[in-house]
Order: sequence, then structure tokens, then C-alpha cells
Amino acid sequence: MPTYVYKFIETGETIEIQQAFTDDALTEAQHPTDGTMRPVKKVFQPVGVTFKGGGFYKTDSKGSGPSSATSSSAPSESSTPAPAAPSTPAAPAATPAS
Repeated sequence: MPTYVYKFIETGETIEIQQAFTDDALTEAQHPTDGTMRPVKKVFQPVGVTFKGGGFYKTDSKGSGPSSATSSSAPSESSTPAPAAPSTPAAPAATPAS
């Protein structure tokens, strides 16, 4: 069962209560210190979701990279490296005048 956070309206204290998905949200809850029923409101918090593995990003769906499901015997395209810039000899270091 999921755990929901409720906040006491009068005091601002929060409590966690386990409820089924089908249960209605509480309007009152028992205060843990004095046992009285007090009005509460539900606090919405961000959902903790973790995605693991491939296929969750825009770049994963483009088919880039090796795939074990399909193999091709056709030669793959290779990029030609750009020609290197001509190197110029380094200027000799200036010697300090004495």
C-alpha cells in the first residue's frame, strides 16, 4: 500500500499514513501526541521514479550504437579524417640580452 503525507492544519505537523489507492483522502486524523482528531490536508510530493537501462532518452531511439538484435554484413560507413593542418616550425626562443 502506498504511503501518503498529511499535514495538520492547525499545527503544521506532518504524518505519514498508509492507504489503498481506492481509499478517499482523509479530512481528519488522530494526532500522535494527544490522540485527538484534528483536521488534516493531503500534501502532494514529487514522485520518486528511477529509469534504468536503455530506451529512456531521445538519443536512445535513433538506433545509434551497436545492437545485438540486428546484424548487418554490409560494410559500415566510415568517416574520413580531416587532413591535418600544415605544421610550421616553431620560432627559436629569444635569448635575453646581457
